[in-house]
Amino acid sequence: MSHSTRIRRTLITALMTGMFASAASQAFATELTLVRFGPPGQEKPGLIDDQQQVRDLSAHIRDITPDQLSDESLARLAQIPVNSLPVVAGNPRLAEPVAGVQKIIAIGFNYVDHAAEMAVELPTEPLVFMKSVTAISGPFEPVLQPRGVTKLDYEAELVVVIGKKAQYVSEADALDYVAGYSTGNDVSERAFQRDRGGQFVKGKSADTFAPFGPWLVTRDRIKDVQNLAVWSEVNGEMRQQGNTNQMVFGVAHIVSYLSQFMTLMPGDLIYTGTPQGVGDAMTPPQYLQPGDVVRIGVAGMGEMQQVIEAPR
Repeated sequence: MSHSTRIRRTLITALMTGMFASAASQAFATELTLVRFGPPGQEKPGLIDDQQQVRDLSAHIRDITPDQLSDESLARLAQIPVNSLPVVAGNPRLAEPVAGVQKIIAIGFNYVDHAAEMAVELPTEPLVFMKSVTAISGPFEPVLQPRGVTKLDYEAELVVVIGKKAQYVSEADALDYVAGYSTGNDVSERAFQRDRGGQFVKGKSADTFAPFGPWLVTRDRIKDVQNLAVWSEVNGEMRQQGNTNQMVFGVAHIVSYLSQFMTLMPGDLIYTGTPQGVGDAMTPPQYLQPGDVVRIGVAGMGEMQQVIEAPR
């Protein structure tokens, strides 16, 4: 082999290596803020650009569903030039950012200060309960009081959205199974939760008790998931001001832990717990009433707002 041929092959190898490295980087460093917008039942997929405008993705995917949450699918979306996507005019309704969710798992007493205000000992393992998928609602839809309600409450939470099948995953690898994060309100009816026997699920699963959104922020946009402000307001009064660094069990631990007991699937939601400041722990307790306005936010995830409506 001639000297010039060796040089040429070396250059080609270096170029190809660089291309593969670049593709790998794009596949594993996808930064997107995804939304679903439009009237109920007619939602379209979109993303939020750097000017906070909604851009229409419907020419590329039909919807944001569990099968669009893999690293590979998100990387393909990230390759689309943002300026090529139409800007959505006006102020469109934003729906829950993922359609077709099959499981909602929640973690109780997962903030040190919230466990203290509820006068319970810190759990030695994550306290796990479920919420019905029929509780899902959009980030700006009203919360409907269930019939017989007496102690309606709010809980501002970071929501984890699973991106690929997770079973028996290690804590070190757990975040690789996360598609992204969102803001959630773990709406709770405390009397149903505590006074009606059985598990928490009865007080957590009424229709509209699992609003989340407005955005799905892919995991690579969040540099440190264990250092995010979490807050809530009721009627303009700040109620909760916490941080995910106060979690008893961090996100990676939770994902790994849950995967030892059940298979986590793309689109599954994990509500990760709430900081102190819930209405039930106030003196006297301040439960939600029709007409109350609840605002909830997590740093980098956008804000939600729910108005409380009387039973129907």
